Amino acid sequence: MSASCQRPRIYQLFVRLFGNTHETRKPHGTLAENGAGRFADIDDRALGSLRGLGFTHVWLHGVLRQATATDWSFIGLPPDDPDLLKGLAGSPYAVRDCFDVCPDLAVDPARRLDEFRSLVARVHAHGMRVLVDFVPNHVARSHRSVVRPGMSFGDHDDPSRFFAPDNNFYYLPGTGPLRLPTFRDGVPSGPRCDGLFEPERVHGRVTGNNVVSWTPGAGDWYETVKLNYGHDFTGGRDGPREFPTAEHPAKPIPDTWNKMDAVLAHWQALGVDGFRCDMAHWIPVEFWKWAIDRARSRGADAMFVGEAYDDDPNKLVEGNVLVALVAAGFDAVYDHQSYQVLKGIYDGPKWANDLDAVLGAVAPLHGSVRYSENHDEVRLASAGHWGGAGARVGCPVTALLFGIGRGPALLYNGQEVGEPAAEPSGFGGGGGRTSIFDYGSMPEFAKWVNGLRYDGGRLSEAQRGLRAWYGRLTKMSGEPAFASGEFLPLNGANVGNPAYGRLPGETAGGHWLYTYFRHDANGGQTILVVVNLNPRETMSGIRVRFTPGALAALGALEGDGEREIQFRDLLADDHPSTARGKASTLRASGLELPPLPPLTAWYLEKSDATWPTS
Repeated sequence: MSASCQRPRIYQLFVRLFGNTHETRKPHGTLAENGAGRFADIDDRALGSLRGLGFTHVWLHGVLRQATATDWSFIGLPPDDPDLLKGLAGSPYAVRDCFDVCPDLAVDPARRLDEFRSLVARVHAHGMRVLVDFVPNHVARSHRSVVRPGMSFGDHDDPSRFFAPDNNFYYLPGTGPLRLPTFRDGVPSGPRCDGLFEPERVHGRVTGNNVVSWTPGAGDWYETVKLNYGHDFTGGRDGPREFPTAEHPAKPIPDTWNKMDAVLAHWQALGVDGFRCDMAHWIPVEFWKWAIDRARSRGADAMFVGEAYDDDPNKLVEGNVLVALVAAGFDAVYDHQSYQVLKGIYDGPKWANDLDAVLGAVAPLHGSVRYSENHDEVRLASAGHWGGAGARVGCPVTALLFGIGRGPALLYNGQEVGEPAAEPSGFGGGGGRTSIFDYGSMPEFAKWVNGLRYDGGRLSEAQRGLRAWYGRLTKMSGEPAFASGEFLPLNGANVGNPAYGRLPGETAGGHWLYTYFRHDANGGQTILVVVNLNPRETMSGIRVRFTPGALAALGALEGDGEREIQFRDLLADDHPSTARGKASTLRASGLELPPLPPLTAWYLEKSDATWPTS
């Protein structure tokens, strides 16, 4: 089966850090001091290992050319004004050229696009597909394309108008100069670090996070400027909409739409198979329908994954924006709600039962990408988060999330070896997040990279076991029950069940225990997912009661015969846990499980056997 036909399993690979063998990790270190991973570092050994873990897609994260303090003047790319920067390397979401890649990532910076194209070919040779970032909402204040100079945003704008349908940017009313916060923290700043950006002394522009101010705050996306899709956002989602809609299909296509279509076409021509779309819910869904249709006219399998949050007041639809984006053509959107519930179990006061409301009403069940880490979220192994339970907390959390729906499963580089992000890097890093703004490396992940051997030669035994476990999970989450099966939740049927993982003092089941079936009627595969999220307590004497739908999936309804139904864990490398029960017993009182250790997940596959007659 080709990767395009499988359930997508995405490995998020931050190129700047992935293959970096420099381990100085000096806070605020320069490229020369701390180094950076390169396209060439992601070689056949690295890609073969990722494919061996079961991944079908590689998200090459952070490859677009961003604003940076690093001087590439010898190839015509001078450094940015330091007032525009968050970190010396720069934010991968402050894109300076939407058609270019970062020269930090190339052996020969002048041939950086050729080196990127070669990496794409290597990924394809290993049977995987390539995603890159598509950042439609904003660009760096210093944006200017050298690859496609005729496609630079803002060249033909009328800066005297806050909003005009064919302007690429929104321009601040009144007069400047624009004053920016600066983050130096002991970094040599140079003479230009004065809080001013010279090109915006007269015509200032709105920040990427919709702040209409000549003095944006330190928490704003002040280093970026918002792009205009023909919608005046100051009027909310009902503000003027000067683009084709169902009510007004003859309105002209805004200039920003055409330029963004050219961006997508450019990367598709370089062999890119799909896009992780940043802040997709801030962009009109009419644009997405138009742009995705055009992208799929160039490549029918073009994949679109949207970062989107339905609880964001800036979303551009009245109802559920996640559902609207899937209807517009997205393959999947972020399921941040489920992630938040699971993290809230450890931070308090959430219960596992709270997942049912989220999965039933908020996120598209089978149109969601599920993750337990990404570059925006804290590391599972961080001592200050997830109850301080350590890297093993990722096992039940990730297994639970990966098993829920048919949409993509996403794993962030370093998660598989328990990267804790404990060290500050400069502007970012520490506090549980790996910095995307600074030069550096991931200390635990570097033990797997091991001087570009990619053999895990410096990992501990526990880390090697964890990585192997994630490999088994990734492969199993592509089984037919997960790729095409139905989701049958069981917690609701067990809230009043005293044998459902209740701990002392609890009067209901479903605080730390979560169970559900995935059932593929066509392929005949049924898997019972069982997770103990508790970091300390073994759960003994568990008996899971089944809903009528679950009993039908098991073939345990009245009239289905008297069989022994057996279950065997697919995630274990040896000595898998098992359970069994007679059909009549499952109907009457449910399935008894063996003791379930802390932070454990089972994918119990059902099989049938004849029950011996007495």
